[in-house]
Amino acid sequence: MKYVSRVPRPPLDGLIDDLYLLEGASPYARLMLPPAPAALLIVNLGAPFRIRAGADIETAEYADGCVVTIRTRAMEFGYPPRTRSVGVHVKPWGLAPFLPMPAAELCDRPVTLEQVWGRPATAELRERLATAAGPHEMLTLLEQELMRRLCETAGLELVRHTSGVIAATSGAVAIGDLRTAAGVSSTHLVQRFKELIGVTPKRLARTHRFTATVFAIDPAGPIDWSELAGGAGYFDQAHFGHEFRAFTGLTPTRYVEVRRRFLREHPGHVLDGWSLPAD
Repeated sequence: MKYVSRVPRPPLDGLIDDLYLLEGASPYARLMLPPAPAALLIVNLGAPFRIRAGADIETAEYADGCVVTIRTRAMEFGYPPRTRSVGVHVKPWGLAPFLPMPAAELCDRPVTLEQVWGRPATAELRERLATAAGPHEMLTLLEQELMRRLCETAGLELVRHTSGVIAATSGAVAIGDLRTAAGVSSTHLVQRFKELIGVTPKRLARTHRFTATVFAIDPAGPIDWSELAGGAGYFDQAHFGHEFRAFTGLTPTRYVEVRRRFLREHPGHVLDGWSLPAD
């Protein structure tokens, strides 16, 4: 599978982690993505893919692409035999300047790109990307489209700064301290977060803490779960296990088994690190 990415130029780099091209055969027909402190925009250029946004939600098909705000639960992506798309890995607050609706309306509810940008504009963008000369031109075209759509967003600097503090502490910060430092009420801070990110500051902090803890796990070696949970600030190992199941639907030991399967079957794969086999 080919994966090409690059960081966009300013001011998009303050909203976006990277632009990317993904092309080829997925390592598994279905991949599970645990929650993470990031959003996602995909422009699909190949056969439709499918997303199941939770065990209690029916799988939906996406032909043109999709927009996914910060997730509070794991999502399952179903890939065609060969996939081709360009996309954007977005910082928690980064989708807000490109959305015509509050981010809270999309929480755990992926929508098609047409629902966000309209059918004519989406079709025109997909055609230009599909006929581009190569990865560099494709990513440049996507960057230009994002620059064209960039707009002023009320409250963005407040949310960006506060989210940065949460990220810098891996979620280990008192939300009351954030409110006091920002000089706003708890209600105002929560409202802005839900409008621009889709979740509350507390939920974002939980997601950062969980993500940092998971990335600290070395699936190739022995794991002291009690030490890991304590080091991450969880009350005890039971609290950690409950949080793990809430985020992934898996126990910590089952998660490691699945990660080891990926490492064993597809060593060094571009999607290894966060995606998990769902087959």
